[in-house]
Amino acid sequence: MKIRRFAGFAASVAVGALALTACSSGDSSDDTTTASGPSTGIVTANSSEPQNPLIPTNTNETGGGKILNMIFAGLVYYDAKGETHNEVADSITSDDQQNWTIKIKSGWKFTNGEPVTAKSFVDAWNYGAKLSNAQLSSYFFEPIEGFSYDKDSELTGLKVVDDTTFTVKLTSPQADFPLRLGYSAYYPLPAAAFTDMKAFGENPIGNGPYKVADGGWEHNVQIKLVPNADYSGDRKPQNGGVTLKFYTSQDAAYADLQSDQLDVLDAVPDSAYSTFESDLGDRAVNKPAAIFQSFTIGQWQDHFKSDEEGMLRRKAISEAIDRDSITKTIFQGTRTPASDFTSPVIAGWSDKIPGNDVLKYNPEDAKKLWAQADAISKWSGKFTIAYNADGGHQGWVDAVSNNLKANLGIDAEGQSYAVFADLRKDIGQAQLDKKSGLTGAFRSGWQADYPSLFNFLGPLYATAAGQGKGSNDGNYSNKTVDDLFAKGSAEKTVDAANADFQKAQEQLFKDLPAIPLWYSNVTGGYSKLVGDVEFGWDSVPLYYEITKK
Repeated sequence: MKIRRFAGFAASVAVGALALTACSSGDSSDDTTTASGPSTGIVTANSSEPQNPLIPTNTNETGGGKILNMIFAGLVYYDAKGETHNEVADSITSDDQQNWTIKIKSGWKFTNGEPVTAKSFVDAWNYGAKLSNAQLSSYFFEPIEGFSYDKDSELTGLKVVDDTTFTVKLTSPQADFPLRLGYSAYYPLPAAAFTDMKAFGENPIGNGPYKVADGGWEHNVQIKLVPNADYSGDRKPQNGGVTLKFYTSQDAAYADLQSDQLDVLDAVPDSAYSTFESDLGDRAVNKPAAIFQSFTIGQWQDHFKSDEEGMLRRKAISEAIDRDSITKTIFQGTRTPASDFTSPVIAGWSDKIPGNDVLKYNPEDAKKLWAQADAISKWSGKFTIAYNADGGHQGWVDAVSNNLKANLGIDAEGQSYAVFADLRKDIGQAQLDKKSGLTGAFRSGWQADYPSLFNFLGPLYATAAGQGKGSNDGNYSNKTVDDLFAKGSAEKTVDAANADFQKAQEQLFKDLPAIPLWYSNVTGGYSKLVGDVEFGWDSVPLYYEITKK
């Protein structure tokens, strides 16, 4: 999750060292302070069972991400507006945006008593980057010298200077490198983690505002987090703990919210879109967030590959979808039809990228394109869109399927999975050998990890992030796109980088590795029992600020 909206971001990057020394933990001018002060009540909130054990470099979905962001503290953190503040870092500086010196504050420690040192970061990043460890977020370390996709290799660009200092050498200048460092892949790890990483993931030891309560993780039920008394940063809990309840139905979560059996909900079910604001009054939340939604057709699917037939069919499907009607009737104005592959709350976003007319509703042209594809190779069967039923997706999947039936004359329907983890498992298996329960397309999208336009593109469409190595779930590969990603990442200013990334999107519109659908608002609310509730730029509530009455 994460985003970019403000001129302040572009200006700060342009000065070179990003001036993160000015955003020390003592700078709390943007922090939200509670009127009532810290409370001792336990806040309950909705979530989903993490896909994997809680290892920072192997978590790339929101259920696990919510937990990691509360039990770990990184070099920097993002406030409600998406602005960056130092947390464990004391300073992050560079003269050339390629060679960085990172100094951390002394006195930080993990919940097992181990000190947080420069080595805690270097060892964690090396573990995450090592090929044989097969970490889902390994590609986040690609810019660091020594990274390899082909063999086990130490990150030679990382050097521990002393307990509170380490240096990072990148393969090229990268203007937004410091901005990434609040993402979970860059969290530190205690030495204890490396003795048995799988066991550590079941009982993580962090350095954040909260820690997992003893026996607090009841799989597929909930996880109980309690304040970490040794936490040294700005995100000090204003409550007695947070319990994340794993729901398999958003309707059930919303019913609990209405009856004050749940304190905070960050995803209103589609069945309540037309009523939740009147139901909850000033406790309703409906605001833009850095979330892009789509569905992906794997490059391995017959008739949908990166050839003339496949590109005709992908374009036909995109033009057959009435995004405007669906966002109005299904989502009741809580979504906006997409005009690119990123998010309008990010600096550099544009709705005028050449080729984006493929996102306009054009059923007549869609039918012609499908017929042209059939002339190359006749398609028959059923077009399916897989989705997780615990995420409130059935309404739009049914609506899109009906569009495809009516406008392309094909059989189309949703393929329902009970829980998100099961869907993710089959997507991962299909990427590697096509042998899974997945029968066709599948819902996809992105909730930003850090405030950068590139974050919506590189992780999802770079060749290196495919084949189960990252979040390129469709195994899309295009050298033009990869080269533009590399060029943009090496630019010395964010504006120059964004120009390259927009050129990459021109190619994405030709290939349609995913079918862009809409941008999401965060639609949620909170009970009568809590106060000081604020939802962040990435749609995630700032749990540490919430007070329980």
